[in-house]
Amino acid sequence: MSSNNFFRSLGRWLREGASTALFRSPRWDGLRTGPGVVTALIALELALGVLFQRLYIDGPAQFYWQAIATGWLPFALLPFYALLVRGSGPSGRPGAAPDLARLATLLLAQLVLIDLFMGLCFTAMLKSGSEQWSVRYLGTWGAWVLWAVPTTLSVLAPLVLLARSGRGRRWPLAIAASLMVGVVALGITARQPDFWYAAKDERADSDGAPSRYLKLTAELMEAQPQLLARQLAALAPQRPGQVDMYALTFAPYGDEVFRRESQMVAEVMAGRFGTGGRTLQLVNHLETAEALPWATTLNLQRAIRSLARTMDRKEDVLFIYLTSHGAREGQLAANFWPLELTELTPAMLRQWLDEAGIKHRVVAVSACYSGSWIPPLEDDATMVMTAADAEHTSYGCGYKSELTFFGRAMFDEQLRSKTRSFEQAHAAAREIIRQREIVAGKDDGYSNPQLSAGSAIRSKLAAFQ
Repeated sequence: MSSNNFFRSLGRWLREGASTALFRSPRWDGLRTGPGVVTALIALELALGVLFQRLYIDGPAQFYWQAIATGWLPFALLPFYALLVRGSGPSGRPGAAPDLARLATLLLAQLVLIDLFMGLCFTAMLKSGSEQWSVRYLGTWGAWVLWAVPTTLSVLAPLVLLARSGRGRRWPLAIAASLMVGVVALGITARQPDFWYAAKDERADSDGAPSRYLKLTAELMEAQPQLLARQLAALAPQRPGQVDMYALTFAPYGDEVFRRESQMVAEVMAGRFGTGGRTLQLVNHLETAEALPWATTLNLQRAIRSLARTMDRKEDVLFIYLTSHGAREGQLAANFWPLELTELTPAMLRQWLDEAGIKHRVVAVSACYSGSWIPPLEDDATMVMTAADAEHTSYGCGYKSELTFFGRAMFDEQLRSKTRSFEQAHAAAREIIRQREIVAGKDDGYSNPQLSAGSAIRSKLAAFQ
Protein backbone atom coordinates (compact mmCIF):
# COMPACT_ATOMS: atom_id res chain seq x y z
CA MET A 1 0.00 0.00 0.00
CA SER A 2 1.38 3.41 -0.98
CA SER A 3 1.84 6.09 1.68
CA ASN A 4 -1.03 8.16 0.22
CA ASN A 5 -3.38 5.20 0.30
CA PHE A 6 -2.24 4.34 3.83
CA PHE A 7 -2.98 7.81 5.20
CA ARG A 8 -6.32 7.92 3.39
CA SER A 9 -7.21 4.58 4.95
CA LEU A 10 -6.10 5.78 8.40
CA GLY A 11 -8.15 8.94 7.97
CA ARG A 12 -11.24 6.89 7.12
CA TRP A 13 -10.79 4.82 10.28
CA LEU A 14 -10.46 7.97 12.39
CA ARG A 15 -13.51 9.58 10.78
CA GLU A 16 -15.53 6.46 11.41
CA GLY A 17 -14.22 6.29 14.97
CA ALA A 18 -15.39 9.87 15.57
CA SER A 19 -18.76 9.11 13.97
CA THR A 20 -19.42 6.07 16.14
CA ALA A 21 -18.21 7.93 19.24
CA LEU A 22 -21.18 10.24 18.53
CA PHE A 23 -23.43 7.15 18.51
CA ARG A 24 -23.88 7.05 14.73
CA SER A 25 -24.15 3.70 12.94
CA PRO A 26 -20.86 2.36 11.58
CA ARG A 27 -20.23 2.34 7.83
CA TRP A 28 -18.07 -0.64 6.97
CA ASP A 29 -17.83 -0.37 3.19
CA GLY A 30 -14.30 0.44 2.09
CA LEU A 31 -12.71 -0.01 5.53
CA ARG A 32 -9.61 -2.19 5.27
CA THR A 33 -7.48 -3.05 8.26
CA GLY A 34 -4.00 -4.43 8.67
CA PRO A 35 -0.89 -4.31 10.89
CA GLY A 36 0.04 -0.83 9.64
CA VAL A 37 -3.33 0.73 10.50
CA VAL A 38 -3.44 -0.91 13.94
CA THR A 39 0.13 0.18 14.70
CA ALA A 40 -0.63 3.76 13.68
CA LEU A 41 -3.77 3.88 15.87
CA ILE A 42 -1.88 2.52 18.88
CA ALA A 43 0.89 5.08 18.31
CA LEU A 44 -1.71 7.86 18.19
CA GLU A 45 -3.28 6.63 21.42
CA LEU A 46 0.10 6.64 23.20
CA ALA A 47 0.96 10.07 21.79
CA LEU A 48 -2.31 11.48 23.16
CA GLY A 49 -1.48 10.07 26.60
CA VAL A 50 1.96 11.68 26.58
CA LEU A 51 0.60 15.01 25.30
CA PHE A 52 -2.32 15.45 27.67
CA GLN A 53 -0.51 14.23 30.77
CA ARG A 54 2.05 16.95 30.08
CA LEU A 55 -0.69 19.56 29.67
CA TYR A 56 -2.14 18.60 33.05
CA ILE A 57 1.02 19.90 34.75
CA ASP A 58 1.89 23.58 35.03
CA GLY A 59 5.56 24.49 34.87
CA PRO A 60 8.60 22.24 34.45
CA ALA A 61 8.06 18.49 34.32
CA GLN A 62 10.17 15.39 33.96
CA PHE A 63 9.41 12.54 31.55
CA TYR A 64 9.03 9.01 32.89
CA TRP A 65 9.21 6.74 29.85
CA GLN A 66 8.71 3.55 31.86
CA ALA A 67 5.00 4.40 32.08
CA ILE A 68 4.67 2.85 28.62
CA ALA A 69 4.74 -0.56 30.33
CA THR A 70 1.35 0.03 32.02
CA GLY A 71 -2.18 0.77 30.89
CA TRP A 72 -2.43 -1.91 28.18
CA LEU A 73 -5.54 -3.63 29.56
CA PRO A 74 -8.03 -1.50 27.53
CA PHE A 75 -6.11 -2.34 24.31
CA ALA A 76 -5.91 -6.03 25.10
CA LEU A 77 -9.66 -6.33 25.69
CA LEU A 78 -10.75 -4.80 22.37
CA PRO A 79 -10.35 -8.03 20.34
CA PHE A 80 -12.08 -9.90 23.19
CA TYR A 81 -15.07 -7.54 23.03
CA ALA A 82 -15.27 -8.11 19.27
CA LEU A 83 -15.09 -11.89 19.72
CA LEU A 84 -17.83 -11.77 22.37
CA VAL A 85 -20.39 -10.01 20.23
CA ARG A 86 -19.47 -11.45 16.81
CA GLY A 87 -18.54 -14.99 17.75
CA SER A 88 -16.33 -17.16 15.56
CA GLY A 89 -18.89 -18.06 12.88
CA PRO A 90 -19.43 -16.46 9.48
CA SER A 91 -20.06 -12.74 9.38
CA GLY A 92 -23.39 -12.95 7.57
CA ARG A 93 -24.32 -10.92 4.49
CA PRO A 94 -21.32 -9.23 2.76
CA GLY A 95 -21.02 -5.62 3.91
CA ALA A 96 -23.77 -5.97 6.54
CA ALA A 97 -21.50 -6.69 9.48
CA PRO A 98 -17.78 -6.57 10.17
CA ASP A 99 -15.37 -9.38 10.72
CA LEU A 100 -13.50 -9.55 14.01
CA ALA A 101 -10.43 -7.68 12.77
CA ARG A 102 -12.38 -4.72 11.43
CA LEU A 103 -14.60 -4.48 14.50
CA ALA A 104 -11.56 -4.51 16.83
CA THR A 105 -9.84 -1.90 14.64
CA LEU A 106 -12.88 0.40 14.73
CA LEU A 107 -13.05 0.02 18.51
CA LEU A 108 -9.42 1.13 18.63
CA ALA A 109 -10.07 4.10 16.32
CA GLN A 110 -13.03 5.04 18.48
CA LEU A 111 -10.85 4.82 21.60
CA VAL A 112 -8.35 7.25 20.06
CA LEU A 113 -11.08 9.82 19.35
CA ILE A 114 -12.77 9.38 22.74
CA ASP A 115 -9.44 9.83 24.53
CA LEU A 116 -8.80 12.96 22.46
CA PHE A 117 -12.17 14.32 23.57
CA MET A 118 -11.59 13.34 27.21
CA GLY A 119 -8.10 14.86 27.19
CA LEU A 120 -9.44 18.15 25.87
CA CYS A 121 -12.24 18.14 28.46
CA PHE A 122 -9.97 17.37 31.40
CA THR A 123 -7.38 19.91 30.27
CA ALA A 124 -10.06 22.58 30.01
CA MET A 125 -11.39 21.70 33.46
CA LEU A 126 -7.96 21.86 35.06
CA LYS A 127 -6.87 25.08 33.36
CA SER A 128 -10.18 26.89 33.93
CA GLY A 129 -10.58 25.88 37.56
CA SER A 130 -14.00 24.33 36.88
CA GLU A 131 -13.10 21.41 39.13
CA GLN A 132 -12.94 23.83 42.07
CA TRP A 133 -16.14 25.46 40.78
CA SER A 134 -17.89 22.10 40.90
CA VAL A 135 -16.71 21.52 44.48
CA ARG A 136 -18.09 24.90 45.54
CA TYR A 137 -21.46 24.50 43.80
CA LEU A 138 -22.08 20.77 43.98
CA GLY A 139 -20.26 19.88 47.20
CA THR A 140 -17.33 17.57 47.77
CA TRP A 141 -18.63 15.11 45.14
CA GLY A 142 -18.96 17.86 42.53
CA ALA A 143 -15.60 17.19 40.90
CA TRP A 144 -16.42 13.49 40.54
CA VAL A 145 -19.72 14.35 38.86
CA LEU A 146 -18.01 16.71 36.41
CA TRP A 147 -15.29 14.21 35.53
CA ALA A 148 -17.82 11.38 35.19
CA VAL A 149 -19.55 12.90 32.14
CA PRO A 150 -16.76 12.29 29.56
CA THR A 151 -15.78 9.07 31.35
CA THR A 152 -19.32 7.71 30.90
CA LEU A 153 -19.03 8.41 27.16
CA SER A 154 -15.94 6.18 27.02
CA VAL A 155 -18.12 3.24 28.11
CA LEU A 156 -21.39 3.96 26.31
CA ALA A 157 -19.97 4.67 22.84
CA PRO A 158 -18.15 1.33 22.41
CA LEU A 159 -21.13 -0.55 23.86
CA VAL A 160 -23.44 1.01 21.27
CA LEU A 161 -20.97 0.09 18.51
CA LEU A 162 -20.76 -3.49 19.78
CA ALA A 163 -24.56 -3.75 19.99
CA ARG A 164 -24.96 -2.58 16.39
CA SER A 165 -22.22 -4.89 15.13
CA GLY A 166 -23.13 -7.99 17.10
CA ARG A 167 -25.56 -10.86 16.66
CA GLY A 168 -28.27 -9.58 18.98
CA ARG A 169 -27.32 -11.71 21.98
CA ARG A 170 -27.65 -9.86 25.26
CA TRP A 171 -25.30 -11.75 27.55
CA PRO A 172 -22.11 -10.96 25.56
CA LEU A 173 -22.98 -7.26 25.75
CA ALA A 174 -23.60 -7.58 29.48
CA ILE A 175 -20.18 -9.16 29.95
CA ALA A 176 -18.53 -6.47 27.81
CA ALA A 177 -20.31 -3.71 29.76
CA SER A 178 -19.19 -5.19 33.09
CA LEU A 179 -15.60 -5.45 31.88
CA MET A 180 -15.58 -1.85 30.58
CA VAL A 181 -16.94 -0.48 33.85
CA GLY A 182 -14.42 -2.57 35.75
CA VAL A 183 -11.52 -1.29 33.64
CA VAL A 184 -12.62 2.32 34.19
CA ALA A 185 -12.94 1.73 37.95
CA LEU A 186 -9.53 0.05 38.02
CA GLY A 187 -8.00 3.00 36.16
CA ILE A 188 -9.45 5.43 38.71
CA THR A 189 -8.48 3.51 41.84
CA ALA A 190 -5.25 1.76 40.88
CA ARG A 191 -1.96 3.55 41.23
CA GLN A 192 -0.36 3.66 37.79
CA PRO A 193 2.63 5.78 36.76
CA ASP A 194 2.15 8.76 34.43
CA PHE A 195 4.44 9.86 31.63
CA TRP A 196 5.04 13.25 33.29
CA TYR A 197 5.63 14.52 36.82
CA ALA A 198 6.17 18.01 38.12
CA ALA A 199 9.89 18.69 38.21
CA LYS A 200 9.75 20.07 41.75
CA ASP A 201 8.62 16.69 43.10
CA GLU A 202 11.95 15.02 43.81
CA ARG A 203 10.63 12.15 45.86
CA ALA A 204 10.51 8.80 44.12
CA ASP A 205 9.28 5.33 44.79
CA SER A 206 11.77 2.51 45.08
CA ASP A 207 11.33 1.75 41.38
CA GLY A 208 12.33 5.28 40.42
CA ALA A 209 8.84 6.57 39.57
CA PRO A 210 8.11 9.96 41.19
CA SER A 211 5.47 9.65 43.88
CA ARG A 212 2.10 11.35 43.54
CA TYR A 213 0.53 9.78 46.61
CA LEU A 214 1.38 9.13 50.20
CA LYS A 215 3.33 5.89 50.46
CA LEU A 216 2.21 4.13 53.62
CA THR A 217 5.33 2.37 54.83
CA ALA A 218 5.46 0.70 58.22
CA GLU A 219 8.11 3.20 59.31
CA LEU A 220 5.93 6.17 58.39
CA MET A 221 2.87 4.75 60.13
CA GLU A 222 4.83 4.06 63.30
CA ALA A 223 6.50 7.48 63.24
CA GLN A 224 3.27 9.50 63.04
CA PRO A 225 1.98 8.96 66.61
CA GLN A 226 5.48 9.59 67.96
CA LEU A 227 5.76 12.77 65.90
CA LEU A 228 2.48 14.11 67.26
CA ALA A 229 3.44 13.17 70.83
CA ARG A 230 6.88 14.85 70.55
CA GLN A 231 5.47 18.08 69.14
CA LEU A 232 2.75 18.24 71.76
CA ALA A 233 5.30 17.59 74.50
CA ALA A 234 7.52 20.36 73.12
CA LEU A 235 4.83 23.06 73.43
CA ALA A 236 5.84 25.80 75.85
CA PRO A 237 3.94 25.73 79.16
CA GLN A 238 1.59 28.50 80.18
CA ARG A 239 3.03 31.36 82.17
CA PRO A 240 1.33 31.97 85.53
CA GLY A 241 -0.24 35.40 85.81
CA GLN A 242 -0.11 36.03 82.05
CA VAL A 243 -2.67 35.33 79.36
CA ASP A 244 -1.05 33.11 76.71
CA MET A 245 -2.41 32.18 73.31
CA TYR A 246 -1.94 28.73 71.79
CA ALA A 247 -2.38 28.19 68.06
CA LEU A 248 -3.56 25.10 66.18
CA THR A 249 -3.85 24.95 62.39
CA PHE A 250 -5.73 22.17 60.61
CA ALA A 251 -5.39 21.60 56.82
CA PRO A 252 -7.01 18.23 56.00
CA TYR A 253 -7.19 18.54 52.18
CA GLY A 254 -3.86 17.65 50.56
CA ASP A 255 -3.57 20.65 48.21
CA GLU A 256 -0.62 23.04 48.15
CA VAL A 257 -2.73 26.16 48.79
CA PHE A 258 -3.92 24.82 52.16
CA ARG A 259 -0.41 23.74 53.20
CA ARG A 260 0.91 27.22 52.41
CA GLU A 261 -1.96 28.87 54.23
CA SER A 262 -1.43 26.78 57.34
CA GLN A 263 2.24 27.76 57.40
CA MET A 264 1.50 31.44 56.78
CA VAL A 265 -1.10 31.64 59.56
CA ALA A 266 1.23 29.87 61.99
CA GLU A 267 3.96 32.42 61.20
CA VAL A 268 1.62 35.40 61.61
CA MET A 269 0.25 34.11 64.91
CA ALA A 270 3.78 33.55 66.25
CA GLY A 271 4.97 36.99 65.21
CA ARG A 272 1.93 38.99 66.30
CA PHE A 273 0.35 37.03 69.15
CA GLY A 274 3.34 35.37 70.79
CA THR A 275 2.38 31.81 69.89
CA GLY A 276 5.95 30.85 68.97
CA GLY A 277 6.63 27.61 70.82
CA ARG A 278 2.88 27.28 71.42
CA THR A 279 1.81 26.38 67.87
CA LEU A 280 0.91 23.01 66.40
CA GLN A 281 0.24 22.42 62.70
CA LEU A 282 -1.77 19.43 61.51
CA VAL A 283 -1.35 19.17 57.71
CA ASN A 284 -2.06 16.64 54.99
CA HIS A 285 0.53 17.10 52.24
CA LEU A 286 3.32 15.06 50.68
CA GLU A 287 5.95 17.69 51.46
CA THR A 288 5.19 17.58 55.20
CA ALA A 289 4.18 13.92 55.57
CA GLU A 290 7.31 13.09 57.58
CA ALA A 291 7.70 16.43 59.36
CA LEU A 292 4.22 17.37 60.59
CA PRO A 293 1.41 15.36 62.18
CA TRP A 294 -1.37 14.53 59.75
CA ALA A 295 -4.60 16.50 59.76
CA THR A 296 -6.96 13.74 60.84
CA THR A 297 -9.92 14.19 63.15
CA LEU A 298 -8.31 11.76 65.60
CA ASN A 299 -5.10 13.82 65.71
CA LEU A 300 -7.14 16.99 66.16
CA GLN A 301 -9.05 15.49 69.08
CA ARG A 302 -5.79 14.31 70.67
CA ALA A 303 -4.19 17.72 70.14
CA ILE A 304 -7.09 19.53 71.83
CA ARG A 305 -6.95 17.19 74.81
CA SER A 306 -3.18 17.65 75.14
CA LEU A 307 -3.38 21.43 74.76
CA ALA A 308 -5.96 21.52 77.51
CA ARG A 309 -3.44 19.89 79.85
CA THR A 310 -0.66 22.31 78.84
CA MET A 311 -2.48 25.64 78.89
CA ASP A 312 -4.50 27.31 81.59
CA ARG A 313 -7.95 26.25 80.39
CA LYS A 314 -9.73 29.07 82.23
CA GLU A 315 -7.37 31.95 81.39
CA ASP A 316 -5.46 31.24 78.17
CA VAL A 317 -6.84 31.43 74.64
CA LEU A 318 -6.84 28.66 72.03
CA PHE A 319 -6.73 29.85 68.41
CA ILE A 320 -7.77 27.28 65.77
CA TYR A 321 -7.45 27.83 62.02
CA LEU A 322 -9.28 25.45 59.67
CA THR A 323 -8.56 25.63 55.93
CA SER A 324 -10.04 23.34 53.27
CA HIS A 325 -12.95 22.99 50.88
CA GLY A 326 -16.33 23.17 52.60
CA ALA A 327 -19.85 21.85 52.03
CA ARG A 328 -23.23 23.42 52.76
CA GLU A 329 -23.82 20.98 55.61
CA GLY A 330 -20.64 22.19 57.34
CA GLN A 331 -18.28 19.29 56.57
CA LEU A 332 -14.65 20.25 56.07
CA ALA A 333 -13.34 18.24 53.11
CA ALA A 334 -10.49 15.81 53.85
CA ASN A 335 -8.26 14.16 51.25
CA PHE A 336 -4.90 12.42 51.64
CA TRP A 337 -5.04 9.29 49.48
CA PRO A 338 -4.77 6.41 50.27
CA LEU A 339 -5.88 7.33 53.79
CA GLU A 340 -9.62 7.11 54.43
CA LEU A 341 -10.40 10.23 56.43
CA THR A 342 -13.37 11.45 58.46
CA GLU A 343 -14.54 14.96 57.62
CA LEU A 344 -14.60 17.43 60.48
CA THR A 345 -17.91 19.06 61.42
CA PRO A 346 -18.61 22.02 63.74
CA ALA A 347 -20.49 19.73 66.14
CA MET A 348 -17.42 17.51 66.52
CA LEU A 349 -15.15 20.48 67.21
CA ARG A 350 -17.57 21.95 69.74
CA GLN A 351 -17.85 18.63 71.57
CA TRP A 352 -14.08 18.18 71.83
CA LEU A 353 -13.50 21.73 73.05
CA ASP A 354 -16.24 21.39 75.66
CA GLU A 355 -14.95 18.02 76.84
CA ALA A 356 -11.42 19.46 77.14
CA GLY A 357 -12.71 22.36 79.23
CA ILE A 358 -11.01 25.04 77.12
CA LYS A 359 -13.05 28.16 77.79
CA HIS A 360 -11.68 30.94 75.58
CA ARG A 361 -11.64 30.07 71.85
CA VAL A 362 -10.95 31.83 68.58
CA VAL A 363 -11.91 29.72 65.57
CA ALA A 364 -11.27 30.83 61.99
CA VAL A 365 -12.72 28.77 59.14
CA SER A 366 -11.44 29.35 55.60
CA ALA A 367 -13.84 27.29 53.47
CA CYS A 368 -16.92 27.57 51.30
CA TYR A 369 -20.22 27.92 53.21
CA SER A 370 -18.21 28.31 56.42
CA GLY A 371 -20.85 30.60 57.94
CA SER A 372 -22.63 27.37 58.87
CA TRP A 373 -19.96 26.89 61.55
CA ILE A 374 -21.08 29.89 63.59
CA PRO A 375 -24.35 28.66 65.21
CA PRO A 376 -22.86 25.39 66.55
CA LEU A 377 -19.75 27.12 67.96
CA GLU A 378 -20.84 30.53 69.20
CA ASP A 379 -21.03 31.39 72.89
CA ASP A 380 -19.93 34.22 75.18
CA ALA A 381 -16.29 33.05 75.35
CA THR A 382 -15.89 32.17 71.66
CA MET A 383 -15.06 34.14 68.51
CA VAL A 384 -15.81 32.52 65.16
CA MET A 385 -14.52 34.06 61.90
CA THR A 386 -15.43 32.62 58.53
CA ALA A 387 -14.45 33.16 54.90
CA ALA A 388 -18.08 33.09 53.75
CA ASP A 389 -21.62 32.98 55.00
CA ALA A 390 -23.68 29.79 55.06
CA GLU A 391 -25.06 30.28 51.53
CA HIS A 392 -22.03 31.33 49.49
CA THR A 393 -18.70 29.98 48.37
CA SER A 394 -15.39 31.49 49.32
CA TYR A 395 -12.66 32.08 46.74
CA GLY A 396 -9.01 31.38 46.06
CA CYS A 397 -8.78 27.67 46.86
CA GLY A 398 -7.85 26.61 43.31
CA TYR A 399 -4.67 24.69 42.61
CA LYS A 400 -3.08 27.79 41.07
CA SER A 401 -3.76 29.96 44.14
CA GLU A 402 -0.99 31.07 46.45
CA LEU A 403 -3.40 31.65 49.36
CA THR A 404 -7.18 31.80 49.71
CA PHE A 405 -8.69 35.28 49.43
CA PHE A 406 -9.68 35.12 53.12
CA GLY A 407 -6.30 33.96 54.44
CA ARG A 408 -4.39 36.42 52.31
CA ALA A 409 -6.51 39.48 53.13
CA MET A 410 -7.06 38.88 56.83
CA PHE A 411 -3.87 37.25 58.04
CA ASP A 412 -1.13 37.95 55.51
CA GLU A 413 -2.11 41.58 54.90
CA GLN A 414 -4.00 42.80 57.96
CA LEU A 415 -2.91 40.85 61.05
CA ARG A 416 0.69 40.49 59.88
CA SER A 417 1.43 44.23 60.02
CA LYS A 418 -1.62 46.51 60.38
CA THR A 419 -3.51 45.43 63.49
CA ARG A 420 -3.67 42.87 66.29
CA SER A 421 -7.45 43.08 66.46
CA PHE A 422 -9.22 40.13 64.83
CA GLU A 423 -12.37 42.20 64.45
CA GLN A 424 -10.60 45.13 62.79
CA ALA A 425 -8.70 42.76 60.49
CA HIS A 426 -11.90 40.94 59.56
CA ALA A 427 -13.79 44.16 58.80
CA ALA A 428 -10.97 45.41 56.57
CA ALA A 429 -10.60 42.02 54.87
CA ARG A 430 -14.31 41.94 54.01
CA GLU A 431 -14.00 44.95 51.72
CA ILE A 432 -10.71 43.78 50.23
CA ILE A 433 -12.24 40.38 49.46
CA ARG A 434 -15.33 41.99 47.93
CA GLN A 435 -13.22 43.98 45.46
CA ARG A 436 -10.97 41.04 44.59
CA GLU A 437 -13.94 38.78 43.94
CA ILE A 438 -15.38 41.35 41.54
CA VAL A 439 -12.08 41.59 39.68
CA ALA A 440 -11.73 37.79 39.60
CA GLY A 441 -15.21 37.43 38.10
CA LYS A 442 -16.80 35.45 40.94
CA ASP A 443 -20.31 34.94 39.60
CA ASP A 444 -22.22 33.30 42.47
CA GLY A 445 -22.39 36.34 44.73
CA TYR A 446 -20.20 37.94 47.36
CA SER A 447 -18.76 35.38 49.77
CA ASN A 448 -19.77 37.64 52.68
CA PRO A 449 -17.29 36.65 55.46
CA GLN A 450 -18.85 36.47 58.91
CA LEU A 451 -17.71 37.11 62.49
CA SER A 452 -19.37 36.30 65.79
CA ALA A 453 -17.83 37.19 69.17
CA GLY A 454 -19.09 37.10 72.74
CA SER A 455 -18.23 39.71 75.37
CA ALA A 456 -15.97 37.37 77.35
CA ILE A 457 -13.68 36.60 74.44
CA ARG A 458 -13.58 40.28 73.45
CA SER A 459 -12.33 41.20 76.89
CA LYS A 460 -9.73 38.43 76.83
CA LEU A 461 -8.40 39.42 73.39
CA ALA A 462 -7.98 43.05 74.46
CA ALA A 463 -4.81 41.97 76.29
CA PHE A 464 -3.19 41.17 72.94
CA GLN A 465 -4.02 44.45 71.24
